[in-house]
Amino acid sequence: MKTRPLFQCAGLALCLTFIPARAAEDTFTSVQSRITEFKLANGLHFIVLERHQAPVVSFYTYADVGSVQETKGITGLAHMFEHMAFKGSQTIGTKNYAEEKNALDRVDQAFLALQRERGKTGGGDKATLDKLRKDLDAAQEGAGKFVVPNEFGQIIEGAGGKGLNASTGSDKTDYYFSLPSNALEIWFYLESERWLNPVLREFYKEAGVVREERRMRTENNPIGRLIEEFLATAYKAHPYGEPGVGHMSDLESFTRMDAEAFFQKYYSPSNLTIAIVGDVDPKQVRQLAEAYFGRIKPRPKPEPLRTVEPPQNVERSVTFRARAQKMFLIGYHKPAMTHPDNAVYDTISSLLSSGRSSRLHESLVTKKKVAVQAGGFSGFPGEKYPGLFLFYAFPAPGKSNQDAEKEMMVEIERLKTEPVSAEELEGVKNRARAALITMMSSNTTMGSALTQYQVLTGDWRNLFTIIDKINAVTAADVQRVAKATFTASNRTTGMLETEQ
Repeated sequence: MKTRPLFQCAGLALCLTFIPARAAEDTFTSVQSRITEFKLANGLHFIVLERHQAPVVSFYTYADVGSVQETKGITGLAHMFEHMAFKGSQTIGTKNYAEEKNALDRVDQAFLALQRERGKTGGGDKATLDKLRKDLDAAQEGAGKFVVPNEFGQIIEGAGGKGLNASTGSDKTDYYFSLPSNALEIWFYLESERWLNPVLREFYKEAGVVREERRMRTENNPIGRLIEEFLATAYKAHPYGEPGVGHMSDLESFTRMDAEAFFQKYYSPSNLTIAIVGDVDPKQVRQLAEAYFGRIKPRPKPEPLRTVEPPQNVERSVTFRARAQKMFLIGYHKPAMTHPDNAVYDTISSLLSSGRSSRLHESLVTKKKVAVQAGGFSGFPGEKYPGLFLFYAFPAPGKSNQDAEKEMMVEIERLKTEPVSAEELEGVKNRARAALITMMSSNTTMGSALTQYQVLTGDWRNLFTIIDKINAVTAADVQRVAKATFTASNRTTGMLETEQ
């Protein structure tokens, strides 16, 4: 799941656009004054925002692991583990864990036997493969007798919980839901069980669900196919070029043991950050955190990613043909979120794509009518490492990708040659301020932002400096960054052409 710059968030209230700067600063100061944080002895970091307007609490767990942490052979495992995190623990989701454990071991043995036969020359003996598949089905059926389906979710629903969900991105995996404030301890029990004693039950069945997701989102989706090929072309070394959902062969071959090793490495307490936002007492939160999450033994934080994408010095392109609407992408490599020019890139995103008066919509869609939709934004596919500034457009009927690309390049070159007007810059600053204020009205969104800024920038307080940084961006900054970034040698293009 891609997190966009704040001023690209959907649903901004227009009445907030012109809130005076002083009022916004007061709001930001008030929110910050009600945030406390602490870290357990095992390394798990908590951020608590106290709000008593309604008897509700939102919980947001940010795991500092995404598809970039995967290696060849286990791509897709970060997403797969996200699915597993809802299967329960040694006490949740089982009728008899001692017996279930033995049954799960038999499932693993059956799967490994099938894999060994598949790996033989020619793909294995057909009759043997059929028998081994039946053995696996029987083992899974045996293990399934001990499962209490969706007990984790049922407990939350029974306690009045809402919004139970999770997502896996290139840089992170997050888990979140909300509960009435009088059910606070239920969350501490359930969430700590997830990371204390997770049981990866129904693993191979769930892998089949993930394979189907890949078929639907990528293999049978022309846009998904284009994006996968585009990223593989734009990146030669960094794992941002690998598909987040994983390669099909990996989804067919990774094991429950692979997933358990992934959990042990990347779900250490020191690699988790949790935000709790709502009607809570911070002292009680800390007591419950010590009691429940303190049970988890410390493990080392994973080593940082070593691979660095080398500078691109030649233009690259990829074309995919399918029976689908035309589309094109242009990507330029840019620095990570922590770079001093990040606010400049966010400013360019807002100029190009925020609202119907944005440059790309007004030029390509409204005036020249070469596209039905067009935009450009920073931080694709992630923001922790150097990513892409991505431009995209869907050509209008009767127009080609080349027609839309030509006009898109006019707007890109305009950023280099014409200073942005004071009026446009003021609009960017107003939208950024409004977006931050709107975001603060949602407990879940605040949980997401606080944990993201804590992990990616090292301090959640940096969330509240966004406005200052955008206010400091000048027309000269926009031109400087555009000239340095939007060059032919730094460009990758992707085309989805309609197959006749």
